[in-house]
Amino acid sequence: MRRMLEVAADAGSSAAAAAANGAVDWWRDVNESPVWQDRIFHVLAALYGFVSAIALVQLIRIECRVPEYGWTTQKVFHFLNFLVNGVRSIVFVLRRNVQLIHPEILQHVLLDMPGLAFFTTYALLVLFWAEIYYQARAMSTDGLRPTFYWINAVIYAIQIILWMVLWWKPVRVMIILSKMFFAGVSLFAAFGFLLYGGRLFLMLQRFPVESKGRRKKLQEVGYVTTICFTCFLIRCVMMCLNAFDKAADLDVLNHPILNFFYYLLVEILPSALVLFILRKLPPKRGITQYHPIH
Repeated sequence: MRRMLEVAADAGSSAAAAAANGAVDWWRDVNESPVWQDRIFHVLAALYGFVSAIALVQLIRIECRVPEYGWTTQKVFHFLNFLVNGVRSIVFVLRRNVQLIHPEILQHVLLDMPGLAFFTTYALLVLFWAEIYYQARAMSTDGLRPTFYWINAVIYAIQIILWMVLWWKPVRVMIILSKMFFAGVSLFAAFGFLLYGGRLFLMLQRFPVESKGRRKKLQEVGYVTTICFTCFLIRCVMMCLNAFDKAADLDVLNHPILNFFYYLLVEILPSALVLFILRKLPPKRGITQYHPIH
């Protein structure tokens, strides 16, 4: 009986090992297959194109609804979403060609610049919430917008300097430094959503008047804060892994599965969900007073 149990245990271990080896082999086969690489990158391109189209349609709907207010924060947010996702879509359609571009620094620019623009897009949402919070508490908002511009200018300037140094001296330590800087930017964005999204959520929660509009706004702020905080935190962790572990490198063709789940979780799904949650159009002029924040 004891011998039979030992044989059964050995058989079970062998089956588990075989299954694990099969999964590893499948992962490696997909990663190393040019056909699967192209399929996965084209799926990413299609998903980005879909999100870009949604943002463009929503932008057109908002412009038709309130054309007299010019470029409001809401319109700029949707335009940037259209731009970022559209560029990502084009890059993934041409992903194999992008890998052949020389000098190599141009590859880093094409792959990283949309990520910086993604940060700016959602930092704009943090700015919008900060302005609402400060206005509701009768505090001055004069310094918020200049601070937003300065933060973005400094981040883009540092990234451009890192690219130039990497072009001049393409050593491993500069690549690590660039990726860690991107991780820091993502952590900063996550903190911004937690700070101002959390403040606005708590303020709405303490609002004395119970209404359907208040409940919807509370849910909207809560959902968007959670989604954006999570996606930027995941991006931060992945950038740290990407910097030090070659197996987690996102800038190569032979990691298509990793690329698919990374971009799906940190950009495509968050963008699609936020656009869906913020789909409500501003009221028509004459029905209620609409105050755009310029």
